[in-house]
Amino acid sequence: MKKTIVTKEGLQKLQDELNELKTVTRVKVGEDLKKARAFGDLSENSEYDEAKNEQAKVEGRILELEEMLKNVEVIESAKTSNAIGFGSTVTVVDEDGDEETYIIVGAAEANFLESKISNESPIGAALFGKAVGETVEFDTPAGKSTLTIKEVTHNK
Repeated sequence: MKKTIVTKEGLQKLQDELNELKTVTRVKVGEDLKKARAFGDLSENSEYDEAKNEQAKVEGRILELEEMLKNVEVIESAKTSNAIGFGSTVTVVDEDGDEETYIIVGAAEANFLESKISNESPIGAALFGKAVGETVEFDTPAGKSTLTIKEVTHNK
């Protein structure tokens, strides 16, 4: 099985999501199914079909989270190293002089909207292990891109 690499914060989010799905969402979906069954003929009951689909989605996510948590590896941020690692906050500058800041995390907790990128993503893989002042190159759909590492901080 592939290890699920997460930070302490990421582990807590996965555990919280699993708890929410099991204690709140699963109960709500069960109630929705019960209500939909009360409408009668199940062969032409769109509410029932929708509730069954939602139940399958919820149960699938529960299984996925349980599997992730069985194979989880919590990674601590490197607090003394200058190298970029898990939990590092990295500020980079692109060829146009635009600045971006990313937090390097495992794939399970990556969220581009929160600037959390996976160590397995093209940018994350290029940055991993590098230090301030280095320039990295990585592939994008539009071709090669380069970033220069401006600042690295390690989350506590």
